[in-house]
Amino acid sequence: MSIASGLHGRHLTRRLVQLYVGLALYGVSSALLVRSGLGLEPWGVLHQGLAEKTGLTIGVVSIVVGAAVLLLWVPIRQRPGLGTVSNVFVIGLAMDGTLALVPDVDGLVEQVPLLLLGIVLNGVATGLYIAARFGPGPRDGLMTGLHRLTGRSIRLVRTAIEVVVVATGFLLGGSVGVGTVLYALAIGPLAQFFLRWFAVPEQGSGSPVVAQGPDSGSTAVATGTPEGAILRP
Repeated sequence: MSIASGLHGRHLTRRLVQLYVGLALYGVSSALLVRSGLGLEPWGVLHQGLAEKTGLTIGVVSIVVGAAVLLLWVPIRQRPGLGTVSNVFVIGLAMDGTLALVPDVDGLVEQVPLLLLGIVLNGVATGLYIAARFGPGPRDGLMTGLHRLTGRSIRLVRTAIEVVVVATGFLLGGSVGVGTVLYALAIGPLAQFFLRWFAVPEQGSGSPVVAQGPDSGSTAVATGTPEGAILRP
């Protein structure tokens, strides 16, 4: 898949809207998890830890980390799509914009609803941008590339990467809590539901194409790559 691939077909406008709305909402959802103060998604833990150490905003750190991960695609021969490159920038910008607008909250009465809203919105965002079929995010491309090179299962590779990411982020000062656990348990079912909800029919087909992610136990809309789409940017 190249950056220009997929830029055709009668559903192009819908797919582009889904892609950028989904990426923007992903950034919003990540910001809501930050404001809840109850724990972040795995990569968010790393981003927050790095932000604490560098003094950069968490959105800028997300962009820098995404770009760095994308560079790792070169030796493992992964090819980015439009969604891959857009992922790097849109999520971080949307995250910082939301954090500038949403104030800190205090007390579980405010924190818990914000956490739940962030997780559900993250599932909606995931369904939107992956169903657009413009390529996986940088982190998922790294995962599928390592899966192909090592022959290890997607489940194992993903788990190993996220354990390292969470542990590193926690040591740097990132927030790990009940929200991190709840996110891990809920995002798969939520993303599966919304992937089916937002699936775009393939060209010449009256029905959406939905495929099982390889050895991941999750449902994903096919992206045109052998791996299919994986669930997070």
